[in-house]
Order: sequence, then C-alpha cells, then structure tokens
Amino acid sequence: MDIFLGKKAPDFTLVADDGTSFTLSQLKGKKIVLYFYPKDDTTGCTAQACAFRDHKPEFDGKDVCIIGISKDDTKRHQNFKNKHQLNFTLLSDTDCKVCETYGVWIEKSMYGRKYFGIDRSTFYIDESFVIRKVWRKVKVPGHHLDVLKEMG
Repeated sequence: MDIFLGKKAPDFTLVADDGTSFTLSQLKGKKIVLYFYPKDDTTGCTAQACAFRDHKPEFDGKDVCIIGISKDDTKRHQNFKNKHQLNFTLLSDTDCKVCETYGVWIEKSMYGRKYFGIDRSTFYIDESFVIRKVWRKVKVPGHHLDVLKEMG
C-alpha cells in the first residue's frame, strides 16, 4: 500500500516547457496523470512519452490531463517535446523538490555506484485532487494501457 493513496495530491508550482508557471491545482476538477521520469530523450523515457502521446486522444476522451516531470530544464524539455511532437505538458523540477515531495527522488545503484535519481512513477489524481492509484518502478512497455484501464 502506497502512503499517498487516498490522500490529497501535494500541490506545487513549476516552470512548464513553454516557460510559463504551472500550478497543479489549476487542474482541480479534471483527472490527472502525473508521471515522473528520469531524463529527456533517453530510450525508456522517449518510449514512455511517445506512448502517452500516441494515446492522448483516448486520455482526452476520459477528460484526463497528462503531465510529465523530470529534472531537465525547460530548454531540454522544449527540444524533447519538439523532436518527438509531444502533445502534453512537461514540467522542470530542477531542484528535485517536487520529486522529493512525491517520494520519487531515491537512491539508485548502477554497476556498484550509488547515486540519487528519479524513480519512474505515475500518479492518478482524481477530480477532487485525491491520489487514487500509484505505479512505482514503472516498466514502460504497456504502462499507458494500465493507466488508461484505471481511468475506467
């Protein structure tokens, strides 16, 4: 059981890929898919973003907003978004404060070296701003289908 389930989503304000200020609570009244990913333009992150892009009409049909967050800056987000024609908002959490708040900034290990990074995670936030489902350590293939299924 995830500690966030059934709780109000922590609100935050970050800079969006277009340079504007974005506050999560401005989407209250809509369903939100908030996903955290490690890095723009890497294999897994690109596959995940493109799956959400390709199925956005289905999410739109369920009145769901898709928001992606990584620690990349807005310039990198703009390049990533343009290169892959992404049709949803990417937010920059350069100081990882929002990642920490949502518990996705974790210690990782690769080839015996320990470091901190983003745990690929997705949060489904309902219209009343309550977290209804959390996916941690997401495996990209088919993940968008699991999320869509949760939307009813």
